[in-house]
Amino acid sequence: MEIVARSTDPLTLKTDCLVIAVPADKELSAATAAIDTATEGLISRRLKGKDISGKCATTLMLHEPHGIAAKRLLLVGTGSGVVSSKDFLKIARSAAKQTKGDAIASVATTLADVEVKNQDTRWAAQQLAQQFGEASYAFNGGKPPAASKLTLKKVTLLCSNKKGQNAAQAGLGYGQSVAIGVNQARLLGDLAANTCTPSYLAKYSRALARQHKTMSCQVLSEKQMAELGMGSLLSVTAGTVEPAHLISLNYKGGKKGAKPIVLVGKGVTFDSGGISLKPGGKMDEMKYDMCGAASVLGVMEALATSALPINVIGVIPAVENMPSGKATKPGDVVTSMSGQTIEVLNTDAEGRLILCDALTYVARYKPDTVIDIATLTGACIVALGSHASGLYSNDDELAQDLLAAGQSAGDRAWQMPLWDEYNQQLKSNFADMGNIGGAGGGSITAACFLARFTKDYRWAHLDIAGTAWLSAGPKGATGRPVPLLMEYLRNRAAV
Repeated sequence: MEIVARSTDPLTLKTDCLVIAVPADKELSAATAAIDTATEGLISRRLKGKDISGKCATTLMLHEPHGIAAKRLLLVGTGSGVVSSKDFLKIARSAAKQTKGDAIASVATTLADVEVKNQDTRWAAQQLAQQFGEASYAFNGGKPPAASKLTLKKVTLLCSNKKGQNAAQAGLGYGQSVAIGVNQARLLGDLAANTCTPSYLAKYSRALARQHKTMSCQVLSEKQMAELGMGSLLSVTAGTVEPAHLISLNYKGGKKGAKPIVLVGKGVTFDSGGISLKPGGKMDEMKYDMCGAASVLGVMEALATSALPINVIGVIPAVENMPSGKATKPGDVVTSMSGQTIEVLNTDAEGRLILCDALTYVARYKPDTVIDIATLTGACIVALGSHASGLYSNDDELAQDLLAAGQSAGDRAWQMPLWDEYNQQLKSNFADMGNIGGAGGGSITAACFLARFTKDYRWAHLDIAGTAWLSAGPKGATGRPVPLLMEYLRNRAAV
């Protein structure tokens, strides 16, 4: 999809659909008023007749409007008063959703000129580019769409002057890059587990690195992981015929020698629970247990596409968790790469078992910061639902930076406690710790478990169990928290 900014007259621009802003309780903008005049009061009549209220993100599609060159006119409500960042994201999503159709190949919009509180035209253009890009996603089993099918091919952001055009153009590239990353994460998440195996993720990562000169890839085998002492990670993969892989993608966009930020993504491509077998209901959704890995791969793609000047390493422990005669059993004791022993009280608490070895492994990169991303606990869904990712950190400044990035990107997180009292629940009679913490505070005790392996660096943990995918309306991966992570990395790169 091509997205451009132009200072062209919306009245004369030929397009399949012209998208304009309609407020609820104030005068029409200059651009909307001009279109209203050209169409002999069409917009005013619709507002007066209550066909559209102007309430935030409400829409009305008008076909074959007289007086302008566009084939359709989409009115999008911007609400009352000054538009907030949150509301503008709703407006952009609504516009993108309503123009997604086989009959619409080109869209032009004046929404980049909407005044947004504490934001500028560049930011608005970035959000529009991202939302139109994300709206183009349609899962088709990983196959390319049919060439004959008409889809949206061009979006033009119409600005009132050249200055606005230049500002909008500056935000387009980054917004498109984030959308590419989000959609890649969604695609990987939506793939069936018999397609997206640990080996598939390794192959995908190698191919991604080959596409970009700023990126390299290393994949460790089970034998190499065993030599490093990753007994915890390998205990999870003991019951499956699918080999595990530890994938490292190194993006070198920043200064040589600058410490990297490391992203660690949980890559359980299917989680049956192992011997602690999950119930049958919704077990199909356990293909989404690799959405942490998918988000890391999405971020790496977005980084390379946007050429962000920062050094980032993405590490993915990729495994499958299955029951068999060789599978790890409840009560087994394993030794992690750190040397700490773990009593596996529940084989369905496997995410932390692979992450702890990955978190120990990444210390070799002497990182500036480490952020792990994981669909880790159902308890996080109970606590936060599907609206916010759970955030834990051993560094308050890092936590605040991530919270602010999520707020700005419309991909919010909520900070949870990492108090010492919760560590009491991880005590084991037969090892240094158990892999579950008993009743209560399940998301917190899981984070406390991981914190024991992150003493040497700044660390944050994002529990995305509630935000990584939706079970309905429509069902599928969301691509979160790619926008949050990209906003954080862009802020760190200071661009």
